Amino acid sequence: MPMITLRYVTPEPRPGLRAELAALAARLAAEHLGKDPGVTAVLVEPADPDAWFIAGQQPAEAGLGAVWLDIKVTAGTNTKAETTRFVHAGFAALRALLGPLHEESYILVHAVDGDAYGYGGRTQNGRWAAAQPG
Repeated sequence: MPMITLRYVTPEPRPGLRAELAALAARLAAEHLGKDPGVTAVLVEPADPDAWFIAGQQPAEAGLGAVWLDIKVTAGTNTKAETTRFVHAGFAALRALLGPLHEESYILVHAVDGDAYGYGGRTQNGRWAAAQPG
């Protein structure tokens, strides 16, 4: 059920990187947040290196990558420890895949109210209620 958006810049783009990043993001969500890969959507968007600035500088110019990973999950489905592990493991795994990352690379676990979020025309709370007997 999570929706993951991953935007990135890298000084060394290469073929197949989007698919690698999508697989990595889905794996991290499954391993650290317990999310079902069968309903995990991932949008990977390379950003224009000339458009990404941190403190007025372009990371790619300095030989660094940068990322913005935003995962939307239903509020209350993960603990602080789980989200902390996801952020830590995500940064390490993205750095391993992309190479050196600027410190100002962000991972956001966006916990959304279950009545304001869903897929297939049903909210997450609606899905939960339908699955409960009685």
